[in-house]
Amino acid sequence: MRDLSRTGRHIRVTDVVLLLAAGIVGGLTGSIAGLASVATYPALLVVGLPPVTANVTNTVALVFNGVGSVWGSRPELAGRRAWIMRLVPGAALGGLAGAVLLLSIPPEGFENSVPPLLALAALAIAVPRRADRDQTGAGHSRLLMLQAAAVFVVSIYSGYFGAAAGVLLLAVLLNLSDATLATANAGKNLTLGVANTVAAAVFAVVAPVQWAAVAPLGAGCLIGSRLGPVVVRHAPATPLRLLIAASGLALAVKLGLDTYL
Repeated sequence: MRDLSRTGRHIRVTDVVLLLAAGIVGGLTGSIAGLASVATYPALLVVGLPPVTANVTNTVALVFNGVGSVWGSRPELAGRRAWIMRLVPGAALGGLAGAVLLLSIPPEGFENSVPPLLALAALAIAVPRRADRDQTGAGHSRLLMLQAAAVFVVSIYSGYFGAAAGVLLLAVLLNLSDATLATANAGKNLTLGVANTVAAAVFAVVAPVQWAAVAPLGAGCLIGSRLGPVVVRHAPATPLRLLIAASGLALAVKLGLDTYL
C-alpha cells in the first residue's frame, strides 16, 4: 500500500470562497450531467492539495453531492424500490473496490482508459434509444443482469478516480432500462451517491483527507446538487440529453489530450 500521510495544510479564506463556489457549480452539473468532479477536483488542486489528497478529499466532499441530488430526486425515485434495490448493492461493492484500488495501485491504468470510455458514454446518451427493446421474459432478465454488472464496474471507477463517472452511469441507465432521462438521472444520483459514500468511509479512516477543504466544498455541493434534479425534471428532455452528451464528449477530448499528448 502506498504511503498516504495526512496533510496539515491550512485553508485560507480565499480558498474557502473558491471551494464553496466550485462545490455549487460541481453540485449543479453533477446532479444534472454527472460532471461534478470537473469543477471540484481542479479547485482542490488550485488551493494546493497534491493529486492523491485532492482525489480522496473530492470523494468525501461529493458525499454531500449525493445527499442533495437524491433529496432533489425523490419524486423520480418514489415507487421504484425494486429498481433501487438492484442498483445499490453493486454501487456499494464497486465503491469499496475502487477505494481499495486507489490505496493500492497507481492511477495510470484507469486514467488511460477514461477518454475513450467517456466518449462512448457520451455517444450512447446522444443516440436515441430503441423503442422495440425486449422488456419481458428472458430479454428483460438479461438486461437487468447487464445493468447490474455495468453499475458495479462504473462504481469501481467512481471509487477509484471518479471524473465523469456520472456520465458513464447515466449512459448505462438510459440504455439498459426503460427509464426516462429524469428517472435515469435520479438513479444515477442515487448510485453515484452510494459508491462515493462507501469509498469516502474508507478514505476517512486510512487516507489523507483534507477536512478543512471538505467543509466548504461539501457545503457548495449540497446547495448545487439540490437544484439539479429540478432542472432535469422541467427541462426539455432531448435538448438536455444532447447537451449532456456534448459536455461529456468535450471532456473526453480534453482528457484525451491531457492523457495521450
